[in-house]
Amino acid sequence: MTQTKRVLIVEDNDKNRKLFRLLLNSLGCECLVAANGSLGIELARDGRPDLILMDVQMPVLDGLSALALLRKDPRTAQIPVVAVTSYAMEQDRERLLSAGFTDYLAKPVDTNQFKDIVCGILDGKNA
Repeated sequence: MTQTKRVLIVEDNDKNRKLFRLLLNSLGCECLVAANGSLGIELARDGRPDLILMDVQMPVLDGLSALALLRKDPRTAQIPVVAVTSYAMEQDRERLLSAGFTDYLAKPVDTNQFKDIVCGILDGKNA
């Protein structure tokens, strides 16, 4: 990545937010953080991130509902969104990709896989 990329973390778990921020900072990314899908949508519209990491199960507005609203808005429709979830079965992965997520990360997150997916999308290889 040559220029600083902005990544929005939408995650209700504080420990996961801290881990994701640490990993993203190690990649040279700027981080925006939201604790639920509703706040995430606002930050996505205002902050125009290059990538969104979206927890699927959250209070206020879950990840699937937030994704649907992001995809309907011309300002955010093209932003890659990675589902981050404890759903780890193959059919869950396929269901989330079919719903419009760009990629999928299972919790607990494998840090190498996390970095590979984030860098691949930000470098334009997996978008």
